[in-house]
Amino acid sequence: MSASTLPIGSVLSTPTSSATSLTGSSSTGSTTSASSAVPANMQINQTQFLQLISTQMQNQDPLNPTDPTQFLAQIEGLSEVSSLQSLQTSISSLTSSLQSAQMLNGTSLLGHSVLASGSTAQLAAGGSVSGAVTAPSGASSLTVSVTNSAGALVDSFSVSPASSGYTNFTWNGTTTSGAAAPAGQYTLGVSATVGGSSQAVSPLVYSQVQSVTIDQSTQTLDLNTTNGTIPLSSVVSVD
Repeated sequence: MSASTLPIGSVLSTPTSSATSLTGSSSTGSTTSASSAVPANMQINQTQFLQLISTQMQNQDPLNPTDPTQFLAQIEGLSEVSSLQSLQTSISSLTSSLQSAQMLNGTSLLGHSVLASGSTAQLAAGGSVSGAVTAPSGASSLTVSVTNSAGALVDSFSVSPASSGYTNFTWNGTTTSGAAAPAGQYTLGVSATVGGSSQAVSPLVYSQVQSVTIDQSTQTLDLNTTNGTIPLSSVVSVD
């Protein structure tokens, strides 16, 4: 039987191709180029690579063996492929565990009211809308305005700013005439009087959590509330 029937160079290129295919779309541009340079019919898996090395060892000339440094390089390449496969499996398991933990933590918020940034709120028939605001330094008063979906002013009232922390406010669901406002979505605006001039302030709105979901694009927890979907990261307070 002839010595070294399989060329060493072709075997050495195999581990790099196999390792590249494991990284998928997260690979860098250079890695992707290296993978695309190897035709699909020349890429082999881990089992085929082991068979290739075994065949090479069986058919080499004992009096003229393959360079041991090249053989070790092949084994090292195989080890890298195995490590990447194990790492990929571990990451997948960790991701599943984190998602389960997030979902479990999210269920504890069901039925609770959360405070998060927002300017729109859903008014139920006969209900009210609550929110909060951080008053700017030196503010002497706060004015909350409520407008309907058409942009018309429904109600407006003043609130005394708290000395520290959030200043809470509640719209009782009535119009400026005292009549009950119809159920629907309303927009809240807050302005602060500072040194005699008016300054717009971003409000926060209380919403009741009805369900929770995992955002598949960001793998983060979303809260489905009476005022729409709110990322958990936007919540500043839970009641």
